Amino acid sequence: MNVNIDSVHFDADKKLIDFIEKKLNKLNKKQSSILGADIKLKLDNSTDAQNKIAEIKIKVPGEDFFAKKQAKTFEESIDTSISALEKQLIKYKDKSKK
Repeated sequence: MNVNIDSVHFDADKKLIDFIEKKLNKLNKKQSSILGADIKLKLDNSTDAQNKIAEIKIKVPGEDFFAKKQAKTFEESIDTSISALEKQLIKYKDKSKK
């Protein structure tokens, strides 16, 4: 699986990149047809504590899935994005079986 990580206006550290890759590998085990993933990490300029945004786009043959979540930490926003993508992939898998 091809993974592109883009951190906007900051450099993602090795620990965060490893966390993302670990989560995506778990997702890939559940849905083996994933071709690639584009991850964009951004900081919201608001004064709100939940200013870490993760946007994840997953590519599978014939379809793309997208999730964007905002949280206090990048790890939390990535976790919730991956959970949303899991639900989308399950629906897609069920629909393609019919």
